Amino acid sequence: MALLLGMVVHAHLVAVVARSHLNAEVFARHRGRFVLLPLGLFGAMLVSDTVAIAATVLIVVWDVYHSALQTFGLGRIYDRLGGNDPHAGRRLDLGLNLLLYVGPIVAGASLLAHVEKLEPLADVGLLFFAAAPAHLASPRPWLLGAVGGASALYLVVYVLGYVRLWQRGHRVSFPKVFLLTTTALCSVWVWGTNPWGMAFFIMNLFHAVQYLALVWWSERGRLRQRLRLDRARFGGPATLALFLGLAALYGLGAEVVTDDQRALWCLTQVVALMHFFYDGFIWSVRQRHVG
Repeated sequence: MALLLGMVVHAHLVAVVARSHLNAEVFARHRGRFVLLPLGLFGAMLVSDTVAIAATVLIVVWDVYHSALQTFGLGRIYDRLGGNDPHAGRRLDLGLNLLLYVGPIVAGASLLAHVEKLEPLADVGLLFFAAAPAHLASPRPWLLGAVGGASALYLVVYVLGYVRLWQRGHRVSFPKVFLLTTTALCSVWVWGTNPWGMAFFIMNLFHAVQYLALVWWSERGRLRQRLRLDRARFGGPATLALFLGLAALYGLGAEVVTDDQRALWCLTQVVALMHFFYDGFIWSVRQRHVG
């Protein structure tokens, strides 16, 4: 089961290629980002332990932020499809999504496991960050109270903000309400009460399946044309099978790679970082996708 879950998580990371390298229009505009940047990062990680360690720490932090932005982007799409101005309430939604992901981690059972990822920084001289796990090892009820109080206050601000928007004609997007509610319940339960390993796999599976569906929804037409299956009778199912099959094949390989296999391990880290970075400027949170 762990192998299957890990495969899906890694598969969704490489699926961003469908939006970057296989999208001719986007690729033509950002060749340097799609070719030179990953090659340069891969080379730097191969020859520098400092870069490799920094990359692994960055992945942990960026993963949380990236997951929050994915849910945020979906909410923007639901607002647009519901006939609303996708920019109305944008800051409120961004704050809420960051709260839904970061809050349960900071106040929950997995905080120590997250900050333990900072320990390798001691190997490159960053002792201040590496010492954080030791300071957070003891019970911290004050932190739970602080996060809970801040969360309650923000929810009041969020609801009042949307009440004002509703009074000005903004429609309630029930798909967005459902998305945010289920995300909140899942995040609080997973990060707040589960051990690190279980929490990581549950939340990342939730995110990965969602992401694969989003990429297929947005790129299926381009992928079918790229594979020259747009006129084939079963071109749609064949394209889907190739998309998921190739992603799963990479996911399986990435899951069994160990850090002793330096080049392959660096490749998986580069894929993860590029997944986060590429989504920052080509995913649906961009203004041209939701405005």
